[in-house]
Amino acid sequence: MRFLDENNVSILKVLDLSLRLFVVPLCVASIWLTVTNHQDNSIYGKIEFSNFLGLKYMVCISAISSGYALVAALSSWVKFLATKAWAFFISDQVVAYLMVTSGAAMVEILYLAYKGDQEVTWSEACISYGRFCDRMVLALSLHALALFCFFVLAIISAYRAFSIYEPPYVPSEEVEENRP
Repeated sequence: MRFLDENNVSILKVLDLSLRLFVVPLCVASIWLTVTNHQDNSIYGKIEFSNFLGLKYMVCISAISSGYALVAALSSWVKFLATKAWAFFISDQVVAYLMVTSGAAMVEILYLAYKGDQEVTWSEACISYGRFCDRMVLALSLHALALFCFFVLAIISAYRAFSIYEPPYVPSEEVEENRP
């Protein structure tokens, strides 16, 4: 028994394609905000994204995610590739997890920039580099939106991969009561 009829399946395909295409500009905007972000302070010097390994990681993962989303959207038009539900399921899962890890790295950097770490005598950098921090928060927000899209895509691809199988047989209570 299938839960979705043909009309809902086509809506699911449109949603899948739309989300994949929506992710591309989100990732590109996040990359652009991060890479072009720099601020100079007369007391402490210049700060830029290349000073932080976590931001470089986020840029790389966003580029990979954007490229994957574009290739996956284009491959949905190719009949042979569109039927490979397991390939999309695994790929969507991997990309979603990578997006989580890169977002976590960015959150850690922003947390330290806003709060500092008094135990190791790191002061709050956002007091001196407010514009830099504001742009990183915006880039993180875009990254989080892209992650949400990949989360939904992972659910859709999981449904597609597992919907080809029948649900497991669960005997009814009446049958079990009649057994000795």
